[in-house]
Amino acid sequence: MSFTVRYDDNNQELQLAGSMSPQASGDLGDFRNEFLRAVGLVDGTLYVNVKKLVRFNNVAFHEMARLVAGASRDKPQLRIAVVTSSVVGWSARKFRALTRLSPNISVEDYDTQFYPGQDVLEDGGFIPILRTQTRMTWRHEREILPRHGLRAGMAVADICCGIGDFAVLVSKEFKPSRLLAVDHAKPSLAYARQVASDFGVKGIEYAYGDAASLLIEDNQFDFVTCRHSLQIFNKPELILKELFRICKPGGRVYVTNEKNSHCLGEPRAESIQWTYTEVAKLFAHFDMDVELGPKSRRYLLDAGFDEIAMESFMVTSLDGDPQDFADIIQAWEDVYAGKMSVERGDDAAFNKRFRQGFQDHIFAALHPRGYAGWPIWVASGRKPA
Repeated sequence: MSFTVRYDDNNQELQLAGSMSPQASGDLGDFRNEFLRAVGLVDGTLYVNVKKLVRFNNVAFHEMARLVAGASRDKPQLRIAVVTSSVVGWSARKFRALTRLSPNISVEDYDTQFYPGQDVLEDGGFIPILRTQTRMTWRHEREILPRHGLRAGMAVADICCGIGDFAVLVSKEFKPSRLLAVDHAKPSLAYARQVASDFGVKGIEYAYGDAASLLIEDNQFDFVTCRHSLQIFNKPELILKELFRICKPGGRVYVTNEKNSHCLGEPRAESIQWTYTEVAKLFAHFDMDVELGPKSRRYLLDAGFDEIAMESFMVTSLDGDPQDFADIIQAWEDVYAGKMSVERGDDAAFNKRFRQGFQDHIFAALHPRGYAGWPIWVASGRKPA
């Protein structure tokens, strides 16, 4: 049995991790003492976070049930919320039994809504366009990655891997000794496995996981990537904390993010600029920051990284077939001006002008004398040795 228990006063949260498989309830003295201490300190809601429990036997469950029931009885004004994760499939089913002990006990599946706007961005219809995006960014990133420290033979983790095409390209180009690809969206992972199969690429480990609470040991990877993802989480610092943890000392973490208001095009520049400024505001409404790109250096420094490297590149309508660029923009319009704008409650007049900017961006991309661009910021940091 190997588990840790810690009470976080800032969040009124009792955090459990590891394996709780005692032979007898007497083996759980550390948990019992910390639980009772937390109950004594908390007014309002005590969160019991079991997201990182990978094993939990019946002896432990009955002891927890006894303590939770006792706390609910002795301190009736206290609410107890058990925080589980769908990444560990049994946890929600197991702990939901506790809710029968008292109306003041609840179970919250933390990653049912992993990030604001998840139901929009994980729509299966958005998956195909992601391959086009990666194809257009890869022509830049394959040259950029070595400048940020990626070498053949490294152990690599691709966190928030999406549909897995980037992992496949890294596998083929850089031949890592190990490549783990993690994502929270089951449709994306299913697609990722199919992509690897289609390309005949073997050896990529695909895992369903919560990027803010990874079930991965410390100091495992030489190079960790997280692309276009920090910008869609309302607490990117939590993701970076995990990326830092799983990276080996001396290894590097590589992130890419955007600044959507800097998307550009000619002709019809003014309409395009207005729409992408509104895109940034729309994402902010859902607690996402698609302006994060230039802020990446600060985030990496705050997370504890040093030797920060940073650069930017522009995906343009001249990078191959302009229709590919146009297809990306059309997909953005369908999602942003469709489901997201409607969900925010935008009126018809706004939506009409909003959509026009996307159409003008497409016009610029396809115009024989036009030009359209989508800027991306790359940053990486070293975990101090």
